[in-house]
Amino acid sequence: MEQNLVNHLIADLNNDDCRTRLQSLEQLQALIKQGKLKQPEPGGFVNNHIHTTYSFSPYSPTKAVWMAYNAGLTTAGIMDHDSISGAKEFIEAGKIVGLATTIGVECRADFSQTDLNGKRINNPDQESVAYVALHGIPHTQIDKVAAYLAPYRKRRNRRNVAMTARLNIMLAKYGIGLDFAKDIVPLSRAKEGGSITERHILYALSLKLISRFGKGEKLVDFLRSKLKLNFSAKLEGYLSDLDNPYYTYDLLGVLKSDLVEHFYLPATDECPPIREVVALVQEIGCILAYAYLGDVGESVTGDKKAQKFEDDYLEQLFEVITELSFNAVTYMPSRNTLEQLLRIKALCRQHNLFEISGEDINTPRQSFICEALARPEFRNLVDSTWALIGHEIAATANLKQAFFAPDVIAKYPNLADRIEIYKAIGQNRFGR
Repeated sequence: MEQNLVNHLIADLNNDDCRTRLQSLEQLQALIKQGKLKQPEPGGFVNNHIHTTYSFSPYSPTKAVWMAYNAGLTTAGIMDHDSISGAKEFIEAGKIVGLATTIGVECRADFSQTDLNGKRINNPDQESVAYVALHGIPHTQIDKVAAYLAPYRKRRNRRNVAMTARLNIMLAKYGIGLDFAKDIVPLSRAKEGGSITERHILYALSLKLISRFGKGEKLVDFLRSKLKLNFSAKLEGYLSDLDNPYYTYDLLGVLKSDLVEHFYLPATDECPPIREVVALVQEIGCILAYAYLGDVGESVTGDKKAQKFEDDYLEQLFEVITELSFNAVTYMPSRNTLEQLLRIKALCRQHNLFEISGEDINTPRQSFICEALARPEFRNLVDSTWALIGHEIAATANLKQAFFAPDVIAKYPNLADRIEIYKAIGQNRFGR
């Protein structure tokens, strides 16, 4: 009976109603305190890049916190595409389980008016556009960020509708079609300020394909012979396994790797100019980070094909982001080679840029834990996460106390010293 209750409560962490999600988490935490449910052992790991259902993810903000907590994370950070609408829930969920949290937003910015114009930066689908991360958003600025992002999501949805139409033209000869309003929008939290991405379109298509062909050989044959998609034996194994619990997500990964380029339309007015993003960051007192991707060989997430990105002109990129007043670089140790990462770390030191780590969580196969953080080369990323949390606490109380506020830099010009000071603020708040 107790296990049935736990299962029910865990399922309700993804309920459509936010209050139900948080109440279910409170009940699970009560069971832990009563000794009826085992308390997770913290492992000292951190993750500042967790997507939720407010962009694309199997996890609501509450469920994401529960997953992070049970994985033994010491801290967790929300990072949705073009949306901050899950942040308040994420913060509240963290308080319920006693998990230190940080909030942010990932958006695509237009770099065409910089020296990176015409380059493939960190966006697999488009040149001159890069993903950037706004980390440590002060809680007093959440509503301002939400208002800023709303028109960009609206513009993105116009392109989403047009891309869905292009995809339908491709699929019409197979008798397959998607209705944006009926098939795609309901998979999102768009009505609550969430974003709709290419992943939503492909998830809807995955459901259609499974409904049409079932799971297994017939579907795999359609993907290879009709859609002409190339995918690894590993992914074929996933799609041949009829009992695969992550089947739809694995199918989405196959589609995203090879199909997007055939219906993709370039993003234009939905990507703010990078200097506009810099101005917003300076106004709201958060930390602007460039999201390093690096040349991709075999994709960790299974949804990126082998492709070259920033590595051939990395020094120039660092010069550009430094000139633009970026504060930080965020990277994912599990996704790159040690050689790539050591080069990034050296360039961060050279340009006095803050280092932030986060594992991009948007499918159920991805681990919330990055084992690479246990290596001595990356232990600084745990310290920087606590400093990020300390910044968020201080800047929420007073924007003039933000990590990169002019008065703070003048008082503590050495980045390493500032990290130690703000790390102490974060750890003292959470009794670490």
